[in-house]
Amino acid sequence: MEISEEASEDPEFCSMIDRLRDEIENEEGAVPAAFEELARGAGIEELHRVLAAPGQPLWAREIAAFRLGLAGDPRAFEALVLFLNHRDPERCVSAAHALTRLGDPRTARAAAALATNELRVAYALLPVRLLAALRAPESVPALVTVLRRRLAPDDPHWRVGLACVEGLGTLGDPEARGVLEAALPHPRLGGAAREALARLA
Repeated sequence: MEISEEASEDPEFCSMIDRLRDEIENEEGAVPAAFEELARGAGIEELHRVLAAPGQPLWAREIAAFRLGLAGDPRAFEALVLFLNHRDPERCVSAAHALTRLGDPRTARAAAALATNELRVAYALLPVRLLAALRAPESVPALVTVLRRRLAPDDPHWRVGLACVEGLGTLGDPEARGVLEAALPHPRLGGAAREALARLA
């Protein structure tokens, strides 16, 4: 299957293209011809040239990184990790999807570093969810670390904590029992923690 065919069949790719087209139309009033070429026609090496060249617009880098990720090209890894930690949640969603498809062995370590960076906790939701999906050796220790920091009842990043609870329940590792039990009294996390505890091996 050609790269353009594979991308066109990916629902997350189609969602990203629709989002980026709307962004460009709002900012520039028209979609450049290069947009459709990158989205549908560009080959692997052309995508890599766009990703490596300085001064490329954000939309071009995102399309190139995503399509290279779907193609399993490891040169997309660093750009996708940057998008995973972007302030725009929709870009994070797209990057997480592409990283999952990329299958690079560095992904779990990078996601764990992003998730546990307390200075960037506001952007940790997608790295947390990615860790749960990857089921890597780094997943449970990172999720436990992040969840412990979110246990204060007035923590503003409780959604990140909730994603950790849900991820630990999905992973089912008994090493998470202590932190999940500590989450039981939390007004926003307690119900999910009970469900997660019931799923532990």
